[in-house]
Amino acid sequence: MTKARETFSRYDSADYLKTEEDIAAYMEAVMEEGADDPAYIAHALGVVARARNMSQLARETGLTREGLYKALSADGNPSFSTIVKVAKALGFEISLRPVAHN
Repeated sequence: MTKARETFSRYDSADYLKTEEDIAAYMEAVMEEGADDPAYIAHALGVVARARNMSQLARETGLTREGLYKALSADGNPSFSTIVKVAKALGFEISLRPVAHN
């Protein structure tokens, strides 16, 4: 008897961000989980960018699609100005607030 071979497709969170509410909830969870990890936030912005339209984002930010994919990948190291541009183009704002010290 021949055993059937299982195949798996690559998991991509972007495939599950169908609505603006999904995206907002995802980014809220990202900020709760890893607000102190710039690479984590950059990667999450990349996920949102893929869920929307990377080409449109490139036009809005003035960056190339390839540059965006690289900067917002797990191995990317984008500048803060790139993060701000991308966040703004995706409809987010970056804000700072005091941390409560106990």
